[in-house]
Amino acid sequence: MKALTIIGATCAVLLAPVTAFAQDKPLRVRGTIEQIDGAMMSVKSREGDTLKIKLADEGKVVALVKASLADIKPNSFVGSTAMPQPDGTWKAVEVHIFPEEMRGTGEGDRPYDYKPQSTMTNGTVNSMGKSTTTGTVMSEEGTTLTLNYKEGSKKIDVTPQTVIVSYMPGNREELKPGASIYIPAATRQADGTLMTARVNVGRGVAPPM
Repeated sequence: MKALTIIGATCAVLLAPVTAFAQDKPLRVRGTIEQIDGAMMSVKSREGDTLKIKLADEGKVVALVKASLADIKPNSFVGSTAMPQPDGTWKAVEVHIFPEEMRGTGEGDRPYDYKPQSTMTNGTVNSMGKSTTTGTVMSEEGTTLTLNYKEGSKKIDVTPQTVIVSYMPGNREELKPGASIYIPAATRQADGTLMTARVNVGRGVAPPM
């Protein structure tokens, strides 16, 4: 979702649009649903805050289910949260497999707020084999994925500790107290609540991204 930019007409009101811009910038939310009241969720965030979040009338619920390395195929479109290692490599915290209809979602490599220095990379698995330069390289430590995206490519090491999930169609009934959720973009409303067009809900696994 694109943040709303407000341009002040005079220098006297310059600070007002700056504040509004900060409030309107989409937020990521990771947390657990505590209560449900219609379309409004009360969510305890990862940071310990209690947030009121409404799923838009036409909003989508997407389920995250446990998957495995075997579910990642050549040409799969995947995303990965990764952390830098002392030797300059990148270790995957998680890999999420997109269904074909979501191919291209968030394509690219960018800083991410999972932890300091983390990145999010969404791209196509180049190939799978024993090459040391492309695709997937099997080793005792794990597997190295090379993800291609429009601006380039990136190698990410998948270890036995990496959580692998896939997206499945979800439904609003899954949004219930105790459910773990991840919201990629929520926008602050005038009354202080948040609005989102999409909620990712863990189905047997907590959203790892």
